Amino acid sequence: MSESQVRTKRKTPRKTAAKRTSSRPRARKKTPKKPPGLLEVALAALEDMKAVNVKVIDVRQLTDVTDTMVVATGNSDRHVRSIAGRVVEQCKAAGFQPMGVEGERDGEWVLVDLHDALIHVMLPRIREFYGLEKLWDVRPSQREPALA
Repeated sequence: MSESQVRTKRKTPRKTAAKRTSSRPRARKKTPKKPPGLLEVALAALEDMKAVNVKVIDVRQLTDVTDTMVVATGNSDRHVRSIAGRVVEQCKAAGFQPMGVEGERDGEWVLVDLHDALIHVMLPRIREFYGLEKLWDVRPSQREPALA
């Protein structure tokens, strides 16, 4: 053997890259987050704007018009308009195009139509007067017996 071969020869073999990585604990693969759905985006916008008494009603068994109705209350007509505006803005940013918005001019009751969800934002007196929760939230325990 030549002198250069003697210096480079090792007594113990080096670890291969595969052996080194196998001794470390493996990091878990991060599962990609599912993008938020329409209802989650709308509810987050309502919460962000401090909407009061938010109620989600599943109406799939009652109508073909929509799947979900959300009823929320604002403290003033300006608050009602800004809540509805934020819902529209956040839904557009998430890629959901609203079909229409009604009642923004008066600001007492603003309806945002998001295809699968209808968002009703109202003043407290308007919400109490129309009672949408009572109209649409029909559970067997809440049904009144029919009069003979």
